[in-house]
Amino acid sequence: MTRVLITGASGFVGRHLVAQLVHAGGSDIVGLSSQKRPPIEGGRLLVCDLRDADLTRRTLEHYQPEIIYHLAGQSHIPRAFAAPAETLVANAVGQINLLEGCRSAGIYPVIVSVSSAEIYGAVSPSQIPINEQQPLNPNNPYASSKAAQDLYAGQYFASYGMKIVRVRPFNHVGPGQTDRFVVSSFARQIAEVEAGLADPVVLVGNLDPIRDFLDVRDVVRAYQLVAEESFAGQVFNISSGVGVRIQDVLDTLIAESTRDIEVRVDPERVRPVEVPEFRGDSSRLTELTGWQPEIPLAQTLREVLDYWRDQINRTDT
Repeated sequence: MTRVLITGASGFVGRHLVAQLVHAGGSDIVGLSSQKRPPIEGGRLLVCDLRDADLTRRTLEHYQPEIIYHLAGQSHIPRAFAAPAETLVANAVGQINLLEGCRSAGIYPVIVSVSSAEIYGAVSPSQIPINEQQPLNPNNPYASSKAAQDLYAGQYFASYGMKIVRVRPFNHVGPGQTDRFVVSSFARQIAEVEAGLADPVVLVGNLDPIRDFLDVRDVVRAYQLVAEESFAGQVFNISSGVGVRIQDVLDTLIAESTRDIEVRVDPERVRPVEVPEFRGDSSRLTELTGWQPEIPLAQTLREVLDYWRDQINRTDT
C-alpha cells in the first residue's frame, strides 16, 4: 500500500480526491484538516494546521508519506480581499511549513502542489488559450498568494531536488462545493426557490465573463495521474479548453428548474477586478498522461443542482 497524505482532505476537492484514490485502490490514506471535521470515507482524518510548523513536522515524521497532495489553503477570493495577510499565510507559509517539515523529517515524497490558474491574471485575447509558459500576473490577493506558493514549490525543487509537481487547475465545480462559488451559489438559490424557502429570484454578479469549467472528478483524476516521481519539476495546467459564459451556466441551471425565476444583479456580488475571458491549454497534461475531461458540463450542473436540492430537503425535514 502506498502511504498517501492529503492536506485539506475534508474540503470539497479533498473529499473527491479521497474517493478517487479509494476507487483506484492501493493507497493508505491519511487526511489533514486545520480543525475537527466529520471523518472521511476510506481514510483517517487528523487535525493538523499547517501554520503550526512543529506539529506539521511531527505529523510528517510519524506518518512518513510517500505521496503528498497539498490541497489545503484559503481559496475564497472575497475573503482574500478582506484578509490578504491571512490568505498569504494560509497558502504560502502553510506550504513552506509542509516542505520544511519534509526536509526536517528526512523524507522526500512526491508532492503535488495545487496552485491555481488565477495566478495568470488578465491575459490578452492573443494569449488564449493559456499555456504553462504564460507569465504570472495575479490581480487579486488570493491569486498573489497562490503565485507565491507556486514559486516556492518551483524553488524547493530547484534548490533541494524535492519531488514536487505543480498543477494549475482552472475553474472546477461539482457536488459538495460550497455556495461561496458561483455555480454552487446559483444552484443553491434555485433549490431554495423550488423548496418554497425563497422568492423566485436568483441574485448574481457579472454574468459576462467566460470561464473554463471542469468537473472536480476530472480534476482529481489528473492529480492522481501526475503524482509520479518522473514528473518532478513539471508544471501542468488542468483545463477543458472550452470557454463558457457565466450567463450560459445560469441559463442551463434555470432551465433545469421547476419554477419561473427572475435574475437580479446584486452589487455585492460583483468583483472589484474581473478577467473577461479565461481559458486554458492542458495539452502538456494530455500528451504526457493521456488525461482528458470525461464528464460533460451539463451533467455536472445537473448534479450540483440535485446536490443542493437534497441538502435543502434534508434540512427542511
